[in-house]
Amino acid sequence: MSETKTKTETQGFATRAIHAGQDPDPVTGAVSTPISLATTFVQKSPGEHTGFEYSRTGNPTRLAFEKCVASLEKAKYGLAFASGSAATATIIAMLKTGEHVVSVDDVYGGTNRFFNKVANPASGIKFSFVDLTKADSLKSAINPKTKLVWLETPTNPTLKITDIRTVAARAKALGVILVVDNTFCSPAIQNPLELGADIVVHSVTKYINGHSDVVMGVVCCNDVKIYEKLKFLQNSIGAVPAPFDCYMLSLHSIPHATPTCYRYILYLMLHLHATFHNSCYTYMLSLHAIATCYCYMLLLRAISCILLHTIATCYR
Repeated sequence: MSETKTKTETQGFATRAIHAGQDPDPVTGAVSTPISLATTFVQKSPGEHTGFEYSRTGNPTRLAFEKCVASLEKAKYGLAFASGSAATATIIAMLKTGEHVVSVDDVYGGTNRFFNKVANPASGIKFSFVDLTKADSLKSAINPKTKLVWLETPTNPTLKITDIRTVAARAKALGVILVVDNTFCSPAIQNPLELGADIVVHSVTKYINGHSDVVMGVVCCNDVKIYEKLKFLQNSIGAVPAPFDCYMLSLHSIPHATPTCYRYILYLMLHLHATFHNSCYTYMLSLHAIATCYCYMLLLRAISCILLHTIATCYR
């Protein structure tokens, strides 16, 4: 369980990235969350424990990470999974045979593969792929069996943008759960729950962890019923991350990536604006244009690629 409604709500993003979920160890007083590699935890009597009984069900190091990401997404609850695909599969496992999902047409390839080649033939769940940037496309795609709308914005890899607030309002009016894959923006720039989404999912592997040394996924939500269902499935399916991976993210990737991204982006914005001020690409490289890209995604690597491509174009 990882409900987070504490003083960290009033703190800035960087502060929450460092402190949320990172309480001092109650036994030793250690300020860094320790790695708890235990698979089982002592109980005073059957069913009477101190919050942990078996590491598939819950682990102290994993809980610290879940609390941290939930805080960054401004969510009450966070659940960590062994990969983004495992998180996706667990969300879809909430559905029953014959039920229907409306998905954005430009969905991540791994998600598309799971929907069409696993969930549909194995579980009989139906999927429709729709351009959700068009005003009436969702309403026309919904049918009485529709239980969930799957939105990804920006999409991977074409960066297609959809208005989350508009889709959320339409989904809510139709009584359908809205899931938003927030992988490409990261919680640093976009918090879909605040825009009306019911569930947020991440492939933590990518921009939260910088495609470096950990494969992981996470799901965040505010609704206790959705959380309890997902928590039950997390425990039942068992696609949970190792404590060491959670430690790597909680104490290494999230706290250190944030200030580095901000400094690097600021440097590129100022340097490139000055360098190309008198060229025909002034507007493209202006602070406004770069900041617009930045507001869609705090993507250290992706931003770099975009700007390097523009530089190459200028010198061509």
